[in-house]
Amino acid sequence: MGATLLCELGLFLLCMLVCSGHAQDAVLTIEPNWSSYFIGEFVTFKCDMNEGEDTDWYYTIKKDGREYAPNRENKDCTLEIISTGHSGEYQCSGSRKESHYIKNSNTVFITVLADKPRATLTAGTTIIPVGGSVTLTCSVQSSDGWKYEWFRRTQRTSEGKIRDQQNRDIRVSEGGIYSCRGTRGNPVYYTDRSDDVTIEKTISNKVVVKQQPNWPQIFRGETITLTCEVQEGGETTEWEYEWRGPRTPTQWTHNNDVTFRVSESSSGDYMCKSRRRDDSYSSTEWSEAFTLSASTSKPRATLTVQSSVIPAGGSVTLSCSVEGSAGWKFDWFRRDSVSSKAQLMRGNEANSVSQGGLYHCRGGRGDPVYYTEDSSDVTVVETFPSKPTVTLQPSLTQIYSGETVTVRCEIQGGEGAQWTYEWRAAKLNTPPTSNEYRIIRATESDSGGYSCRGRRDYFFSEWSDIITLTVSCKIFHPDYFKLLIVLI
Repeated sequence: MGATLLCELGLFLLCMLVCSGHAQDAVLTIEPNWSSYFIGEFVTFKCDMNEGEDTDWYYTIKKDGREYAPNRENKDCTLEIISTGHSGEYQCSGSRKESHYIKNSNTVFITVLADKPRATLTAGTTIIPVGGSVTLTCSVQSSDGWKYEWFRRTQRTSEGKIRDQQNRDIRVSEGGIYSCRGTRGNPVYYTDRSDDVTIEKTISNKVVVKQQPNWPQIFRGETITLTCEVQEGGETTEWEYEWRGPRTPTQWTHNNDVTFRVSESSSGDYMCKSRRRDDSYSSTEWSEAFTLSASTSKPRATLTVQSSVIPAGGSVTLSCSVEGSAGWKFDWFRRDSVSSKAQLMRGNEANSVSQGGLYHCRGGRGDPVYYTEDSSDVTVVETFPSKPTVTLQPSLTQIYSGETVTVRCEIQGGEGAQWTYEWRAAKLNTPPTSNEYRIIRATESDSGGYSCRGRRDYFFSEWSDIITLTVSCKIFHPDYFKLLIVLI
């Protein structure tokens, strides 16, 4: 009797255990099984009783301990996620149709994120080297299970999907604008598109920056042109140009040159690169840097003269130069006097002149013309063609002490002109400037050679021939000597 009661009690407890749902051999799985889900995706719950046939059971899906999808005959239940409220703990239970025997599964947790994910595109480098490629990577942060779609477009072509590319990493060898997005699930769920990434392909043509005019030294205030020149067959292609430098445009332009007036801010390195107009994403490498160094001080011309005296009927050569620079043309100026206005004389670097005067020059170059500072003045005198003549009045070259003589300078053909005279004489510490010199009570010290020349504005005569004056002691009368002898 006791043994029978104990057996019946065991069967009753076993029945209570099974019927109360504490059996844990049912298995709940989800597909796809991702770490997190997004609104708009689908998830399928698969409830496996691991006993009998699938059709032997009614299936119920529970969420957070409450029935969510009760008494289903299909063990699979697909859920469309429409809000973050679908986050929670899920479990399935099965009720056997014949006996109402119940089995409960394990629990699974689903996390639903509110914001739609955006793909992120990163590039190892955005410049494809000549003959090479670059790697692009697409990713979706904080989630898994993604495949990827890749897109490329240019300014002249519409966007197209890159075929046969679903990998996270791809290698590309063409320039263009690239983007990507992530895909997963069935039906497919798409992330938002990544931001665009521009990839440029480097072509083999070389470019060089050239300066026009090509002067070794540039001064502040001059106007120059920098040209971006494509080499190695670039003549047959239409190009666009981009510049880097203190005084250059920052956008692509059809002009291959940039012209500007040089200032202190212009100094620095200039580079350029080019791209084909029909392919905006294939460009050359940057050129080597062209260094512009502008001199801040304005240059001064220097005038040198072969001789400052023009011989009669001849000429002298004046030379104008600007030290340390090239490309200059020169303007020449002449004045008749210090106070008169300078007259412009066009000329070359060397200028032959046959007129006396005050001369200076300046250099000019470029378009518009840049001028140097004027040179210092140089005085050039012209030799008068007629040589002066020195005459004596009375016309005796030998006189006695105590006598008076006038030395006169005469310039043939110079009558009426306002001449200033220069004299050379042994005794003349301060020679006169008039055309005659009067010697009163001559002494032996007045003996010597006399010559003169005339000077008028920027005319000089030659020196006259020397006339020699001899002053002797006065000779007494012979009767004076006879008287002297008698007295003695």
